[in-house]
Formats: sequence, C-alpha cells, structure tokens
Amino acid sequence: MILLISFLLICILFVLGILINQLVSKTIENQIGKRALSVASSVAKMDDIIKAFELDDPTSKIQEIVSPIQQATHAQYIVVGNKDGIRYSHPVKERIGKKMVGGDNERALHYGESYITKQTGSLGPAIRGKVPIINKDGQIIGVVSVGFLNENVEAIINAEKHTIWFYISLVFILGIIGAIGISTYIKRLLFHMEPEEISELLLQKEAILQSTKEGIVAINQHGETTMVNKAAKQMLTANKEVDQLTYNLLFQHMKATDIEMDKEMLLGDTVVLVNRIPIQNEEFTGAVATFRRKTDIEHLTKELHQMKQYANTLRAQAHEFSNKLYTILGLIQLDKVEQAEAFIKQESETQRHWLTFLADRVADPLVHGLLQGKYNQANESGIIFTVQEDSLLAHPLTGRKRTALLTSLGNVIENAIESIKLSQSKMREISIYFSDRGKELYFEVEDSGPGVTPEAAKVLFDQGYSTKSEIGRGMGLALSKKALHDVGGEIMFERSELGGALFVLVIPKREM
Repeated sequence: MILLISFLLICILFVLGILINQLVSKTIENQIGKRALSVASSVAKMDDIIKAFELDDPTSKIQEIVSPIQQATHAQYIVVGNKDGIRYSHPVKERIGKKMVGGDNERALHYGESYITKQTGSLGPAIRGKVPIINKDGQIIGVVSVGFLNENVEAIINAEKHTIWFYISLVFILGIIGAIGISTYIKRLLFHMEPEEISELLLQKEAILQSTKEGIVAINQHGETTMVNKAAKQMLTANKEVDQLTYNLLFQHMKATDIEMDKEMLLGDTVVLVNRIPIQNEEFTGAVATFRRKTDIEHLTKELHQMKQYANTLRAQAHEFSNKLYTILGLIQLDKVEQAEAFIKQESETQRHWLTFLADRVADPLVHGLLQGKYNQANESGIIFTVQEDSLLAHPLTGRKRTALLTSLGNVIENAIESIKLSQSKMREISIYFSDRGKELYFEVEDSGPGVTPEAAKVLFDQGYSTKSEIGRGMGLALSKKALHDVGGEIMFERSELGGALFVLVIPKREM
C-alpha cells in the first residue's frame, strides 16, 4: 500500500508540477510583457520626451531622461526612436543614431498601436513593449521600445520553478509519511495481515462456511444481511425478502450484550435451534446467528435414546436371568431339587405364556421386542407389568409409523417405570392396552405413580421440561409428540385409575 500510494503521488505531483511550471512561466512572461508595456507607455507620454523631439539634438536630452528610468525599472533597455526608426537612446551609446532592429515598429509608427512582442533585438531575444510617441497635434513622431531579455526572464522563471519543485517535493515527503500512517492504521484494523493473507483467509472462511451443515447468517449494525452460507440459503430461499426475514426472525429485539444459545424458533414451516452472538469492536457492529433444523438434532437424539432403551432392556434381561440362575443354584446347593424343578417350570411357564400371548397379540416383531424388554425391565424393578387380555395389534407397521410408535411407546413406558420408582406408593403397576380395530392404532399406558400436577400439565410436552433434575432430561415426551405429529398421530394424557398418569397414543392407519 505504501508503494502504491507513493507511485500514485509521484505520478500526480509530476503532472501537477509540469502544469504549474507552464502556468507560472506563462504568467511571468505576461507580467513582464505588461510591465514593459507600462514602462514604455509612461516614457512615451512624458512631456520632456515629446519636447526633446523638437531639439536639434534630441539624443542628449532623451538619453539623459531614459537612463535613470531603465535602472529603476530593471529593464534591459529602453530605446526611443524617431518615425524612421533611428535610435535616440540605447544602453550601448555606440548604437545610438542607428536604425532599430527587430522589424516590429510598424504597428506603433503607422497605426499608433501599443502592444507586446517577442523579437530579437540588438541585445538578443527579448519581450518588448512598443508604444508610439504622439505630439500635441496628434501626430506620431516616434516610438518607445522597452525590453526584458529572454535569458533574464528565464532566470526568473527558473527561480520560481525551483521553489515550486521544492514544495512539490515537500508535499511528496508528507504524502509518504501519510501513506505510512494510513497503511499502519489499516494494517492494525486488519490484524497486521497483508492483502494476500486477507485474500487467503477469505477463501478459507468461505470454504468453511459453505461446507458446514449449520445455517450461518450475519448482519451489520443497520440490520442488513452481510453473509449467508449455503445451508442457510436452503432454509430461506422460499422467502423473497431474505434480509428482512432474517432480521425479523433471528435478530429482532437483540441487544449488544445478548448471547443466546439453542433458542427454539420457527423459520417458515421449519423449527430451528438458534445460537445468536453479537459482534462488538468497541461498539455494536452486528451479529451472527447459527441455526440447524430441530428435526436433525431430534433424529440423533432419537437414535441415541433407542440405543439406550435397547441397552437397558438387555441389561434388565441379563440381571433378571442372573437372579433366577442364582436362585436355582441356591436351591440345588440346599439339596432342594424338587423346589428347583418347580421354580424352573414356573418361570418357563410364565415366560412361555407371556411370549405366546405377545406373539398372538402383536404382529409387529419390533413392538413385540420392545414390550418384552420393558416387561423384563419392570420385573427387575419389582413393578407388575401387564397387558390387558383384549389387546390386539394385527395391523402391520412400516417406515415412519413404526419408528414413531417405537419412539413414543418406549418413552412413555420408560417414564412410567421411572415415575413408579420415585413414588412412595405400595402399589407398583403398569398396565398397557392397545388396539387396531378401528381406523387408528390406539395405545394406552397407565401407571400407579404420582401422576401429573395441573401446573406440570401445561408444559408436559415442552422440550427441556422434566420432573427429574438431571441435566439433559426433558426430551422424551417432546420427541414422542413430534414423532407422532409427523405421521399424523397425537399423544394425550389424563388421570389413571391406578392413581398415576394415563398416556394415550394414536396413529392413523391410512397413509398421509
């Protein structure tokens, strides 16, 4: 930047210097010409000069008058000649009485004009002022020629040029100092990076912004959008006024000190989680918002939750079978073989009856597996887990509906188990009923837990709400509601006859 500004200053000042020199040269020449004409006019109008022309020897009188004037005006010569161009005065006395040189007296002697000329006289090239001498009768009797030699004029012009170039050089030096100051200031603003580094950083930033799956939008202090990445455009392209939309939805009412993380917002028909951070450089200069579809996060959360459910189911089964094996081992060690055989037959019959009942009543193997796992988990916790005898699920489930049912049913049963664990009630029971006899799949899950208070009922399905204090809870029911809503279903709750909560899950059979 310093080199570019210096080169620009050199070009500008060089051209400016040439123009100023030409202007000064022309101005000085005009001023000297006017000066010569003024002196010549003054001499031509002097009465002593006019009267001297009537003398027998005008030379002695005129030379005596003109010499002091020449010295006072610093003219190189003042020549007075008669109508025939014969000199009556001259700085060189030997040239008095000879004809004037230059051939530029005609306009003054014949037409009575006063003018400025550039001609070469007996002393050399000069700027000359010519004025006719007119007597009292109005007759032209002679001419006055006042000259300033070109070499003296050039000396004056050169002296002025030196001054001009001195000040131009001074301006150039000040310009260089200013360039250094400006570049230092700008470099400080740009964190001491050179243009090439800024360009490379910009390309890297652009690549990062466009490759990220999160939508990123930035605005300035006037609310104008300054940056939108590809992911954000995909969420906002349906709206024509992107600037106003992003400002209204993402940044409205935002203050310079506001920092918001994972705030839920609605962009069109899309629910997003937004992070908003202000940009401050001594003062508020804008803000950046990053956002991602809530469904993307819920999908990951759902998968993790299902994995957790499967892990809990396996753990419960392993723990239950381990307890039963230790019971059988103890009976054998106590030499109570008949009791051991009876216990084995009883457990076998119970499992066979339960498995046969589920196999007859539940057509979907994944729902069958979920109920089996929750049954084992409940038994391990000392909770009676029953499915009503008239329950039936013969309608096959596929795709999104199966996923929605597994998610919501698993969450509701899990909540029921945990609710009973926290309850002080002696009655520990979960009852399930399901049916697909009508146009909808219908599930009821009720428990003997503490139930839901009227205050909690208002926010029961809100994300983040939980009756438990652990961080990261409060996702199950919100996910369940969202999953069912996506397939046209719904989830409701009311007071259970067992004393706790009764959740009702409804999924339409027809495809949406």
